[in-house]
Amino acid sequence: MTSEPASRSFWTWWVCGLLLCASTINYMDRQTLSNVASKIKPEFKIGNEEYGNLEFGFGVAFAVGSLVFGAIADRTNVRWLYPIVLLLWSLMGFLTGFVETYLGLMLCRVFLGFFEAGHWPCALKTTYRLLPPEDRALANSVLQSGTAIGAIVIPLIMLATLTDAPGSWRPIFQIIAAVGSIWAVVWVFSTRSSDLAPVPPLTASQQAQGDNRDTLLSAILSQKFVVLVVIVVAINGCWHLFRVWMPLFLEEGRGYDKKSMLAFMFWFNVTTDVGCLSTGLLTRRLHKAGFNTHRSRCIGFGVCAALVATGGLIPWIARDGPGLNIALIAVALGALGLFPCYYSFSQEISTRHQGKVMGCLGALAWLTSSPMHKYFGRWIDQTKSYDQGMALACGFPVLALIVLLLFWPANKPEIE
Repeated sequence: MTSEPASRSFWTWWVCGLLLCASTINYMDRQTLSNVASKIKPEFKIGNEEYGNLEFGFGVAFAVGSLVFGAIADRTNVRWLYPIVLLLWSLMGFLTGFVETYLGLMLCRVFLGFFEAGHWPCALKTTYRLLPPEDRALANSVLQSGTAIGAIVIPLIMLATLTDAPGSWRPIFQIIAAVGSIWAVVWVFSTRSSDLAPVPPLTASQQAQGDNRDTLLSAILSQKFVVLVVIVVAINGCWHLFRVWMPLFLEEGRGYDKKSMLAFMFWFNVTTDVGCLSTGLLTRRLHKAGFNTHRSRCIGFGVCAALVATGGLIPWIARDGPGLNIALIAVALGALGLFPCYYSFSQEISTRHQGKVMGCLGALAWLTSSPMHKYFGRWIDQTKSYDQGMALACGFPVLALIVLLLFWPANKPEIE
């Protein structure tokens, strides 16, 4: 049984715009910490390894939340689940602005990660229900581009409000959290329960007719799922290394002052947004030109992987001159564009268990990428260099592309 996509209308794309806004809020709450890391570290008297532990705690909690909310999203109407998880993660962001100890900071970070994990199952269930396969990559690009917008807005807020005074970073967490309550109200008034209800369970007659082949076990044992495990681990490992460490890489590794770092982060994140939306538009254009849906997504993924691979040159680029900026902008163009293609691939695996499939993949991604921050932080403390680790991460998407091209099953019908 396949869910029938809603008509492509102004309302459909308005809802996609709300998904973009939710991603923006999600990333603003998440990314604020890394942009004020150089202030938080001395205030809480922690080193890079301890800072990495904050990201490790966030990531493990995100992995657990992915499993929990993935299962809930398959059984609950997303119209109501989505605003609840958004309000809960906004509350955790709000409380972060009040913490006085490292333990308090860790607890806020852990619960933020747990509730933020509910965003992706809810958002991807929405694009799956509202759009046909050929338009999902574009809708997922709109959804994913919100993360870039959130990362764009954060440096601007920092430049406007951050001072040398201790604790000047605290109100930023509270301002961002307040925006979530506005979104929740708009979402409820903009959506319809009938469009976002869970797929109903099979009737006895359907089970008797053999319609119960779409099981969770068959989904996670499928060849497509195995390929997606490699892809999600690779692209998340690359993206999150840059997300967490690039502000410190620019300041401590390459000598940028705070304002120069924030200014470059603004343009870096603008470029990630351009690359993300361009990937969705590219896949749609290729489909209209005659390429099948899967091949269109593979081409988009391949272009993005090639751009990210440019970052492998980082250790050999001089501290002065435009070379570093050019390489990082190339990484930005490709890094976020990988995700809409991955999301679209994942939406082909199961109709009834999409939330749980995404939850499993998300958990694997975070359980593998989160420990990396602790050990990368230790490596930085010992070597005083960020270069080799960041360059290595830029090769991960190329590995994912090779696995995708070699092992994705051919001639399998897409779930519509």
